[in-house]
Amino acid sequence: MKKKTSSLRRLLLATLVMGVPMLGSAPASAQDFPSKPITFVVPFGPGSATDQLARAVAQGVTEKSGTTVVIENKPGASAMIGASDVARAQPDGYRVLITTNTSHAANPHLYKQLSYDPVKDFEPVTLLGAGGQIMVVNPKSEAKTVEDFLRLAKANPGKLSFGSGSSSSRVAGELLQQMADVELLHVPYKSNPLAITDLLGGQIDMMISDMATGLPQVQSGSLRALGVTTQERSALAPDVPTIAEAGVPGYEMGYWFAAYVPAGTPDEVVSRLHSLLTEATEMPAAKQFFQQTGTRALTSTPEELREFQADETEKWGKIIERAGIEKS
Repeated sequence: MKKKTSSLRRLLLATLVMGVPMLGSAPASAQDFPSKPITFVVPFGPGSATDQLARAVAQGVTEKSGTTVVIENKPGASAMIGASDVARAQPDGYRVLITTNTSHAANPHLYKQLSYDPVKDFEPVTLLGAGGQIMVVNPKSEAKTVEDFLRLAKANPGKLSFGSGSSSSRVAGELLQQMADVELLHVPYKSNPLAITDLLGGQIDMMISDMATGLPQVQSGSLRALGVTTQERSALAPDVPTIAEAGVPGYEMGYWFAAYVPAGTPDEVVSRLHSLLTEATEMPAAKQFFQQTGTRALTSTPEELREFQADETEKWGKIIERAGIEKS
């Protein structure tokens, strides 16, 4: 299993703009799918990276199928509300969860009880993309660099706060504390845009946000970027150092997007959805999202996603354990 999952880890690290080969032609019984509007359930708020990607992919699916795709945001409880909604939905392919590692890899290690089973309650469809994060502060902050922020944090243990609206964002902040040996106050939000709003208003001191949510605020001058979580600097913000080079050697974090449907959804419907979604990632709306947010296009077969999810669940478990985060 380790050899198989290591190859899937390399799948994430590679930039697969072309995606993986399509599944075989769908059986005749799937030819009528979709015959009514499809709903994409996003377990985060409007404006979040997941929401932006879902809307871009929805546009492509509509153009390919001629069927309307409705976006339904169900934020809250670290993506549990949206994930539970789809887990209980009719397994007919018309309610699709567009989510991230938050609901399907990190949550099992963060919460003692989940309102859904990330494995048993879903059929995987495809990976959709992967990206990095950006550490931001209010322009009025005394911190001009990562080192500045860490120095302030060490001088004021437990007083500087960081917000998060996803497990990726939270774990990024928790890992920073552990690796930099500082104590911060965590403030949870239903989604990253809500945390950004409070950061803009000065209610919190720092956030490590997905690029899609945080970078536009940096580009407009509303927030100051201190570092990015990836191994290399982002082409969209080449002047922003990596957190690793800016004071925390070895630091690295990221996230991924994927699509799931309820367990029991017929294979032919999953196959048809897979074709529509993977084709949509290559269409103009999705390409624009990838380009503007520094996200890598990344697709997979359902089985590859199943194995990749298992590998990622193990990886996130180790990160969370190392970060010393207790289950709530």
